[in-house]
Amino acid sequence: MDALQRSSAIRWTLLSMVAGFAIISGWRAVEKAQTKRRLQAAEASDPSLLAKHCTFSSFTTPSGYTYPRIRVFYKPHLNAYKLPKSIPLLVFTHGLGGSAAQFVSLLTSLINQAPCLAIDLPGFGRSEFAPRNDKAYTTHALAELVATIIKDYRDAENDQKVVLVGHSMGCSINALLTSSTSPLTHLLGDDIIGCIAICPKGESPTQNEATVLRRLAWLPSPIFDLLRLVDRRGGLASRSVTRIVGDSADDETRKMQVKFNMQSESAVFLRVVAAGIGAEGMPGKAIWSGIKVPLFLVGGESDRITPAQEVENIKEWLTESHHLGSESHNNDSEPKHPALPVTTGDTAAAENTVAPSQPSSDPPRMDSGVAIKDSHTSTKHAFALKTTTFPAPAAHGLLYSTPTVRILSGMLENFLATHIDERLGASWQLHALTTSGKWDVKNLKKWQAVSACSEPIGGIFRAMKTMREVDPVHSPKEFVKVWSRGVIEDGVAVVVDISHETPVYHPEGLESAGVRYFKFPTVSKEKPRPDEVDAFVKLVDGLRRDYGLGKEDGKGEGGGRATIGVHCHYGFNRTGFFIVCYLVEREGYRLQDAVQEFGEKRPPGIRHEHFVNELYVRYAVKMERRGTVIGM
Repeated sequence: MDALQRSSAIRWTLLSMVAGFAIISGWRAVEKAQTKRRLQAAEASDPSLLAKHCTFSSFTTPSGYTYPRIRVFYKPHLNAYKLPKSIPLLVFTHGLGGSAAQFVSLLTSLINQAPCLAIDLPGFGRSEFAPRNDKAYTTHALAELVATIIKDYRDAENDQKVVLVGHSMGCSINALLTSSTSPLTHLLGDDIIGCIAICPKGESPTQNEATVLRRLAWLPSPIFDLLRLVDRRGGLASRSVTRIVGDSADDETRKMQVKFNMQSESAVFLRVVAAGIGAEGMPGKAIWSGIKVPLFLVGGESDRITPAQEVENIKEWLTESHHLGSESHNNDSEPKHPALPVTTGDTAAAENTVAPSQPSSDPPRMDSGVAIKDSHTSTKHAFALKTTTFPAPAAHGLLYSTPTVRILSGMLENFLATHIDERLGASWQLHALTTSGKWDVKNLKKWQAVSACSEPIGGIFRAMKTMREVDPVHSPKEFVKVWSRGVIEDGVAVVVDISHETPVYHPEGLESAGVRYFKFPTVSKEKPRPDEVDAFVKLVDGLRRDYGLGKEDGKGEGGGRATIGVHCHYGFNRTGFFIVCYLVEREGYRLQDAVQEFGEKRPPGIRHEHFVNELYVRYAVKMERRGTVIGM
């Protein structure tokens, strides 16, 4: 009997071992199949910008973990050979379930300002899910990986500095690398000069959250796949999509989120979740409060993943740690309208000077509230804190959501140049690339290739290029023969010259033919200031009133439908900026409609991307008199 029992026990043990082996093998086969599907989906939907500038490499971290195939996007500055080699490197780190592809909309703008590096963390996007060691997926381990990759791409020989841009969990990874109180601060030392945290997680999971996460972590990935399948029911309107992008997200944003969901692998997700509740979990107050470089915190009011309160928590910790007092400027006390797409608040270190608030009638400016004491220097390493909360319906996907990404791009551009390094500003770079301080039609072929004058824009303006006194086609005496009000009904009655320099033509040639000339000088390659826009709007108001311009029933010298010609050098960027502002502020245009109107009548429209982004930032919180949001 004993022998039979022993034999039976051995058989059950062997059967159990075989069954266990079969289950594990099946589990691993499912994981491999899921990895293959993820990589195929990521490659098929990979944005062309990433695909064109990506490489796959193996990296070994100081802790000894080797990640055999990590996808890295790296794009040097377009004009790297003309600009200083030490322009900071922007590094983008995604969150749990994300990928570098989520930053493409931001990268499209920011690659024009700096060399950019974006990483698909192991098991996400197009990076391989390897190694399979759970400890290789802790926040600390992933931070070591990011630091290792940065060291490979950073130009150490020219002491290139680094600015970290993170989303969700990526913010926690970046905080570990940036904070002076982090055990990993030695990895990059003083090389990090700024940090941008979009939808950050500040607090560690609560006890209830940790309990839920532990239960999730124990689930086999095939079971978790089934739960995710149920969660995806409804397609674009599914809970899995709405949870990230919000209830009011447009279809285009939802389609992007569906793609990102397909690129998220359950096995990796579960490993990172398990690691996040361990001893080396998400950084909290002790880490965040140790950040001493300029920091920009961005949240979304409808974010269900990392609520906007997280931004306020981190802000409070930093306020305490830096002893910010009443001298700090904070716009959070200003009234907020629920329909506005963005509200901002600023905090600066007490030792920094603080500029007065902009008048309430002016559009908000990104640089209001903080002035670093290092004017005319290229680096700004003093601590500065900027916080922005995008009101509902902005959610966790605000960095690629159609209504918010333009505004966010403009804000990041301004923060980089204003608080981190002025060389990251498009204006500084455009000036540095200019071979002559005084524009003089030196590039005659380029000038000749630009059309002389546009069709009427909004029934009020015509965008022009500057005239040349000695030009056989586009001199004042030739211009009035073709484009003046005396020749065509909606011709030009007034020319407003917004170039900064003395024009390379004699205005008398216009005046003698009955075309009035007004000088409104602005600086080349710089985005017009709010006070300049206000002055331009008032100038045009006066011209329209005095000459009856841009009106079917107008009376006066201009003659009803006669238009106002506006020119800078070529008639695209500054000219477009001012004209768009006028159409929005006086003619009731929605912002995107005004930009489109200018682009259609003066193709290709405003050429400098940072000018367009600035328009979205300016008018994001400006309401039309009809009570709707401009540009939304």
